[in-house]
Amino acid sequence: MTDLLDRRLVFVTGKGGVGKSTVAAAMALLAAHRGKRTLVCEVDAKGNLADFFETAPTAFRPREIQPRLWAMSMNTEESLREYLNLNLRVPLMGRIGPLAHAFEFVATAAPGVKEILTVGKLCYEVRERHYDLVVVDAAPTGHIVGQLAAPQAINELVQVGLVRQQTGWLLDILSNPTTTGLCIVATPEEMPVNETIELAGRVERETSVDLAAIIVNRVLPELFGRGEEEVFEKLSEPDCVEALSKAVGGDVGPIMAAARLAVTMRRTRAAHLERLRSGVEQSVPMLYVPYLFARSHGLRSTRQLADALGAELGY
Repeated sequence: MTDLLDRRLVFVTGKGGVGKSTVAAAMALLAAHRGKRTLVCEVDAKGNLADFFETAPTAFRPREIQPRLWAMSMNTEESLREYLNLNLRVPLMGRIGPLAHAFEFVATAAPGVKEILTVGKLCYEVRERHYDLVVVDAAPTGHIVGQLAAPQAINELVQVGLVRQQTGWLLDILSNPTTTGLCIVATPEEMPVNETIELAGRVERETSVDLAAIIVNRVLPELFGRGEEEVFEKLSEPDCVEALSKAVGGDVGPIMAAARLAVTMRRTRAAHLERLRSGVEQSVPMLYVPYLFARSHGLRSTRQLADALGAELGY
């Protein structure tokens, strides 16, 4: 496959609660640490991307928050203003005023317009080569297909004119697997695995975007090898627990119970991972990042996850 960070545009999606924003932030930080001029963009302007870098809230205008790393939040009205200024030479104003209301009307009547402004802004940054890599904290699994398929839908609807020209170059960027890729973030649990398998199929059928990788977040470590597990089973017997408690001067029963719970959870999650691996095309890379056992927000956690992702990618 094309190396994940050698692409120019990477969308990161996933079911709510799986760590989609965490992974997007870590991927962007990893790229910046590897010397790439990187832009990370959150599509949801009400998101919390800034928390992962412990910086001030992001806005539509990109701001450098780390060496070689810029961050922004999508705003469709701002994107429309920029589009009009760049393509139609409409002067920038504080607000578009009546045009903004007209835009809302058109966007409501013609689904896909807002998605075009979102995807178009990101593809524009790629086309103009303002950055080596654009990482997108994209819409969740329930909405990402509509976002990625909007240019194709409008391209099929409009056969001639300016709109056709604009969607044409968007599709060229989105459809090029060496340029653009989609990463689905999942956790080794039943519902996220189900949604990931379903989404992988829809992406292949309904969009032209390459599924670059599935990133499995919060993978638990294997506590024991087979020989160690035999020892653990013997130590878990009541007589051994009592003897160990006397030896250390405290009850070790809760510790043994916690270890057994961790082993059980690991095995259960391993079964979900096997189903995920068998439920998607074997050619789709699957990357695993560990459960950090720490708060998921903050620069320290983002750096830890970036290091883990880098190790998984072989950096």
